[in-house]
Amino acid sequence: MQGWRCETLTGVNDLRWGPIPQTEPGPGQVRVKVAAASLNFPDLLIVEGKYQFRPELPFVPGSEYAGVVEAVGEGVTHLSVGDRVACAGHGGFGTHALVEASQAVPLPPGIDFKDAAAFLFTYGTSLHALMDRGALKAGETVLVLGAAGGVGSAAVQIAKAAGAKVIAAASTPEKCAFCRTLGADETIDYGREDLRAALKALTGGRGPDVIYDPVGGALAEPAFRSIAWRGRYLVVGFAGGAIPALPWNLALLKGAAVVGVFWGDFLKREPKAAQADIRQLFTWYAEGKVKPAIDAVLPMSQVREAYARMGSRQVLGKVVLVNED
Repeated sequence: MQGWRCETLTGVNDLRWGPIPQTEPGPGQVRVKVAAASLNFPDLLIVEGKYQFRPELPFVPGSEYAGVVEAVGEGVTHLSVGDRVACAGHGGFGTHALVEASQAVPLPPGIDFKDAAAFLFTYGTSLHALMDRGALKAGETVLVLGAAGGVGSAAVQIAKAAGAKVIAAASTPEKCAFCRTLGADETIDYGREDLRAALKALTGGRGPDVIYDPVGGALAEPAFRSIAWRGRYLVVGFAGGAIPALPWNLALLKGAAVVGVFWGDFLKREPKAAQADIRQLFTWYAEGKVKPAIDAVLPMSQVREAYARMGSRQVLGKVVLVNED
């Protein structure tokens, strides 16, 4: 049982492949033989000590993965040895992982491990953001920033499945074209276009009802200045690097809400609601309404190459790592 161990918070180049010290599940845990794991932007931050929480060292990164249950700890009743599961937590970048049973979800028939490894974290985040925190209604207009990335591409599909009009904003013409293949009604290339002017033109001056923002940085203020009356601005992450400081009078003038989205804690604090979301997502997957967009599939040994691909910001969708038997 091996994994990419993070022993110092000094970045991906200092990850080391080696034995996983704890291999037997404790109470409420299961051990999963990892078939595939996907890379998310927080995975870049967490090995540099820049994420909002820091796991105890050493740890194996990889927050989203899928595989087969090999062992079950005391008190676990909803999972059995041999179950196919998708997981959210740490430990995905290895051959095996220990995970809290509450964060392992049985997979329905018809979803393969690559899709499952790119599903739970990104689609769970986006559904929680748009439908729970954003109270999105059919017919409303959603602006998705960073729409070609992992959570952004999921948000585009979920907003369309919910009956919304989707404006996908991305940084290149190629990314905008990719967003159209996901179902986006309109696109904005904010590498070339003025975001506020484009939003005004596309919404007849009204602005988007919901803004899904996993980027932050310089895009936040012009996007918020464009929001519709009673709009909801969803704070999902800060892939742009800087955490924006918004003028609070903008919320007052638009009667708008700034809403935080933290799916990881939602999963822990409100497990029944999170499970209901996941069931909805699996239904949409079976109906062909949502499906992870996978940019590249690499062997687990190429974790550094996967991180470099993510760090280049050229990824369309998700990068998936697989263990080869």
